[in-house]
Order: sequence, then C-alpha cells, then structure tokens
Amino acid sequence: MLPFRPNIAAMAGYVPGYQPPDVASWIKLNTNENPYPPSPEVMKAILAELGGDGALLRTYPSASSQALRETVGELYGFDPSWVIMANGSDEVLNNLIRAFAGEGEEVGYIHPSYSYYATLAEIQGARVRTFGLTDDFRIAGFPDRYEGKLFFLTTPNSPLGFAFPLSYIEELATRCAGVLVVDEAYADFADGNALELVKKHENVVVTRTLSKSYSLAGMRLGFAVARPAVIAALDKIRDHYNLDRLAQAACVASLRDQAYFGDCTRRIRETRDWFIAEIRKLGYDVIPSQGNFVFAAPPDRNGKRIYDGLYARKILVRHFSDPLLAHGMRISIGTREEMDKTIAALKEIG
Repeated sequence: MLPFRPNIAAMAGYVPGYQPPDVASWIKLNTNENPYPPSPEVMKAILAELGGDGALLRTYPSASSQALRETVGELYGFDPSWVIMANGSDEVLNNLIRAFAGEGEEVGYIHPSYSYYATLAEIQGARVRTFGLTDDFRIAGFPDRYEGKLFFLTTPNSPLGFAFPLSYIEELATRCAGVLVVDEAYADFADGNALELVKKHENVVVTRTLSKSYSLAGMRLGFAVARPAVIAALDKIRDHYNLDRLAQAACVASLRDQAYFGDCTRRIRETRDWFIAEIRKLGYDVIPSQGNFVFAAPPDRNGKRIYDGLYARKILVRHFSDPLLAHGMRISIGTREEMDKTIAALKEIG
C-alpha cells in the first residue's frame, strides 16, 4: 500500500465540466467560456515572442511576470506590489489556502458556489464550513464575527449568477477575523466590483481570471490584488516560473486592448439579457444574472430532462446533481446565433 496522506486517499477530487473531443460539432454552453476569439493583438504578441525560429522558448520566462503586474496595476490603479499573476485564478485560490489555513483550520464558503474550494481545502487538510443563502441572496447564519482563516465569496456567484452589493461585501470584510477572498471570475460582466475594498481593508483579496472575459481559458491566466504583505507571502509559495513566455505575452496584449475587451463583454451582456427575456417566455424561472451565464429552471423543475434533450441536439449545458441545483441548469452565454438555436431547441423539447 502506498503511503498517501489520509485526506488525499479519501478525497474524490474535482470534476471539471465536460470537454467533448469533437468540440466543433457542439454548441458548447457548459463551462462559461467566451464565444468570441481573443483580441487580435494576442496572436501578434505570441508570434512576436516566438520570433522566426522560436529560439526564445529555450530560455526561462520572467519569474516575477513583472510586465504583467505593471499592466494590471496600471489598468486598475494599483502599484505592481499589490498584484500577483497566476496560472489561472485557481492557482491563487490554492496558494491563499496554503498561506493562511493550516491542517485542521477552518475555511468557509457559500454553498452553492465554486465547488473547487472544497477540493483545495481537502488537499491542505483544512476544515470546511459552508453557509447557505437566504431568499434575498444573503448569507444565511453568517456570524457577527467569523473566525475562520479564509472565507471565499464568489461574486457574481456561479452557478446562480447573482452578485452581492458592494456595501454587503464590505460589511462581510468587517465581520471576518481572517481573510475575505472575493472571487471575481465573472466581474467583467457585472455592474460593479470590489477592487476598492482592497485599499480600505487589509484582509480583502480580490481574484480575477482572464479565462472568461478575455477569451484566454486555454492560456491559464489569472491574478490577485491584495495588500503588498499578502502578495509577498503568495510570492513565496507560487511556482517560480508559473507563467510561460507565450502566456505572459498574451496577457499583456489582451489587457492593453481594452476596446476589443469592452466590445466583447458588451455583446455578451446584451445577448444574456435577451436570452433571459426569451427563456422566461417559455415559462422558465431565471435568476437575474451578472455573469456570462444564467441559471434557469424549467416549469416542471426537471433540469436533467432538459439537459438530456439539449444534449441529444448537441447543445451542451451544465447540469448539477446537487439537490439544491438539480431542478435547473447553468447555461453559458454564447453568440446570438448559438442562443437562438438553444431557444429553438428548448421550444422543441417543451
């Protein structure tokens, strides 16, 4: 018997959304990917980094990703010492647990939200405490003083789509004895964000990803904004060459092309709002969404039936077996044409 740590041997592991091998033949609305290509500047930057013969690939990339930190800092109004880059925002989430929560110490989050928090906590051997939601989308039973080492707040929430008001997020920051991690993977599709709270509260960390709004899921790029002391601690933990040369070039080019970014996010938001109106005409219950997806439940509250019907028509959405979610589906927002076809399929399924 191999001597695995008991928590590793016992854990089930995270299950990502299904990626079909023949992806081009599907309307793929299950993993909240951007339906539009990345900025044209990204390909130019990658080709420039490769040069004629790719010789630079034999050398290590910038260990600090300094140019990326400076670009993020300039874009959002922070000194680069307040920014850390990551191999997807998942790397930051993992390293935050490693930095703040020892074995047996508590990590909290809302259920339902990003289920990967539980996996990361299990790997570390941390204890997990989950909180439900009230009917008006506040945290049920959250204590006046939460003593856990970390609390992860996904806003906009996935899979449900709603966003917490900034005033409520700030209230939570004052009630957390430990670190409040505001996971803003979908904030670029929302009406607001919590970045200003990082400057007001030393225990607030905001994490972001370029997978969704910047169409770079395949490059694995993310970042966090926090006080320099937090960034310095995370720097100690991360892999020293955590972002490769091509990812770094793509990141800078993408962040600098804000005109393209703004046009993409605008189109997705407009299509989202149109889709919500159309699916409601079919009798679906839809939570108002601030993300690039919606959570929708059919009139008979049988999400699996609709998922299967869409799957048979090669439209892939996300259905969860969790009893809190099984009545509906999370549907990513694709192009207007893809969403037109989805509405037509839903009408056929009935």
